[in-house]
Amino acid sequence: MTKKHLQSLTGSLQQLAYARPILHQQGRSSGMLAYEIKNGPLYFSAMADKCMDIAECSYKGVNLSFLAKPGLIGRTADISGEDSRRSIMGGLLFTCGSASIGQPCIDDGAAYPLHGRMRVAPAEHVSSDAFWDGDKYTLRLSGEMREAALFGENIVLRRSIQTVYGEKSFTIEDTVENQAFRDEPLMLLYHFNFGYPLLAPGAEVVLPSNAARLLDVIGGERDWRAVSKAEIGWNRVTPPVDNLPEQVFDHALLTNERGQTFAAIVNDDLGLGVRIAFEKAALPHFFQWKSMASGDYALGLEPANASVIGRAYQKAHGGLPKLAPFEKKTFAFTITILDGKDELRAAREEAGLTP
Repeated sequence: MTKKHLQSLTGSLQQLAYARPILHQQGRSSGMLAYEIKNGPLYFSAMADKCMDIAECSYKGVNLSFLAKPGLIGRTADISGEDSRRSIMGGLLFTCGSASIGQPCIDDGAAYPLHGRMRVAPAEHVSSDAFWDGDKYTLRLSGEMREAALFGENIVLRRSIQTVYGEKSFTIEDTVENQAFRDEPLMLLYHFNFGYPLLAPGAEVVLPSNAARLLDVIGGERDWRAVSKAEIGWNRVTPPVDNLPEQVFDHALLTNERGQTFAAIVNDDLGLGVRIAFEKAALPHFFQWKSMASGDYALGLEPANASVIGRAYQKAHGGLPKLAPFEKKTFAFTITILDGKDELRAAREEAGLTP
């Protein structure tokens, strides 16, 4: 639809699409600045006070994302010790890093919290825009997060989130720069989380997975063991079970000729799914978190550049990924809503599965 035609049909374009700042006023989210994006039937919110991460997401009024029992949480003062799990709210995306991901640990006398500190970093230089780019009505958010310490690291993450009216997708692009004068570790994991009703018995995880390993606790330590899909059923979404332990899988994903890969969840009963596309060279690891427990019913699809077990494990198994002084790296995703049986079938075919 052209700009002229669309404007002839509307008063304000905000009846169709907008980017609006909101300020939460109740509970744990009180005082949190966020931005709502409406793009026709696609809706999501980004938390300016928490790494510009995506909180809620829905399509045609159907919820897609997982929200943990504490609900929306604003700025969190303490993410260490036992409080670390209380600070995990889920959302469609929370960003793990940058000095550590995965399990909390003590390394060289320094404490690293569960999934790192970047996920609670408030954004600076935040902006929102809605503008015509030719015949494309574009909605864009951006912000800058910093993880820094006196005599320590100085890592800056600049994030841009963009969607175009009439398209059922949005992009996230992160540029991470080391602004310190020494090499710094860079561990990143993008924790995409899905919940009911998209996540429901009979839904399916769709991955171009060449092999899968299950995270086990062996002799008190976490490590991986090989499993088959038939043996463990990582792709199947089952009914909730009271107090069922979570599972974490490590997948080796295949790529296309351009080095791109993807992960998806599909629900045939709803005729809906979500597909996340990214470049494997930038994020060579992929983990799947599966929690079929009552009250904690969730699925995580998690591209990463290091092991989800954590910083200490990564140091012992290949070393920490690092950024040189003033080096930059870019990480990008396209999140697409799959709507209708043809698009669900195409995702399965792309993954090499029988439709």
